[in-house]
Amino acid sequence: MNVLVIGSGAREHALCRSLSLDPAVTALHCAPGNAGIAEVAELHPVDALDGAAVAALATELGAELVVVGPEAPLVAGVADAVRGAGIPVFGPSGEAAQLEGSKAFAKDVMAAAGVPTARSYVCTTAEEAAEALDAFGAPYVVKDDGLAAGKGVVVTSDVGVAKAHAAACERVVIEEYLDGPEVSLFAVTDGVTVLPLQPAQDFKRALDGDEGPNTGGMGAYSPLPWAEPKLVEEVLETVLQPTVDELRRRGTPFSGLLYAGLAITSRGVRVIEFNARFGDPETQVVLARLKTPLGGVLKAAATGVLADLEPLRWSDDAAVTVVVASHNYPATPRTGDPITGLDEVAAQDAPHAYVLHAGTRRDGGSVVSAGGRVLSITATGEDLAQARDRAYAAVGRIRLDGSQHRTDIAAKAAAGA
Repeated sequence: MNVLVIGSGAREHALCRSLSLDPAVTALHCAPGNAGIAEVAELHPVDALDGAAVAALATELGAELVVVGPEAPLVAGVADAVRGAGIPVFGPSGEAAQLEGSKAFAKDVMAAAGVPTARSYVCTTAEEAAEALDAFGAPYVVKDDGLAAGKGVVVTSDVGVAKAHAAACERVVIEEYLDGPEVSLFAVTDGVTVLPLQPAQDFKRALDGDEGPNTGGMGAYSPLPWAEPKLVEEVLETVLQPTVDELRRRGTPFSGLLYAGLAITSRGVRVIEFNARFGDPETQVVLARLKTPLGGVLKAAATGVLADLEPLRWSDDAAVTVVVASHNYPATPRTGDPITGLDEVAAQDAPHAYVLHAGTRRDGGSVVSAGGRVLSITATGEDLAQARDRAYAAVGRIRLDGSQHRTDIAAKAAAGA
């Protein structure tokens, strides 16, 4: 099978790495890719937001499956253009991707499907925002209605900060604060059948102890030893399947990856948000544990035969990923700094630990930083403690001037807390 992956982040590197290990994948391409993806896939220049250009590239390459990684191309309708060219694509239509593209749309779908979520108000004026903030009280949760690369959400006890964020957005969703630990659960779907993957937990705040500003994610781990055994089954029945059924009922079937960000509250499971694609950095740890070849799973979803797939097989190992970010991330990250130590990780830590590239590029013979989140160091082990030790040992070999990373990824879970 000839596969083309669209995107250039650590999520796409993780997808390409898994696809490269699938015996059924005979050719692997990525556009535009990054310095790390180039080691496992042939790179091609393309504007990932240009559906016609992506469809033309897929046709030229003879791709038998296109995997659209990031949310912006999905919301822009890139998957529609590829489907229009007669090529199977893993990723929802632009209309269905509004489940991530508009939080107000997602709330409407959840209400119609009876999916448990936080009470909320959609606000377009400062007066509406002030009233909503007053109604819920602190801590305040203010979400940009549109895409914001994982940085459109502010959770604060400072009403001034909350109002300022609302004022900076055209439309916001202001909702009640949900207590309890958060869980990420991915599901592969063809629009009818929903196949949940293994749950993970990510760390959104920039600093140790969940301090600092929200980011796109600073690390993740899987499995969740503290989670109820029936959690996945419960979320499938109360969240994932009803959402997919509602979108199909509306005439906008959702085919691809449905991500549910969940809060396990004192009142039960509540949906924080939906994403229309694999989440980063949770993808890194979930795929590290998947034993079933990935290509066949994605192709089955893209061609509507997911019900015929055998049950997924999972490793009993644990996985931990730690993000190495640029100086000053998530504000205005510094780029262009040389990255060294990558060869050391490959030589000393493989196969239990490896580096996935996010914001990197080639500069002559060197790899340099080219974004906020630069690398994702992923490791597996017999348990979370071993996976965590291996991940941080590999992080210690990476040298990037001014870089930052959290030191407490999976620490509490590994300690049984």
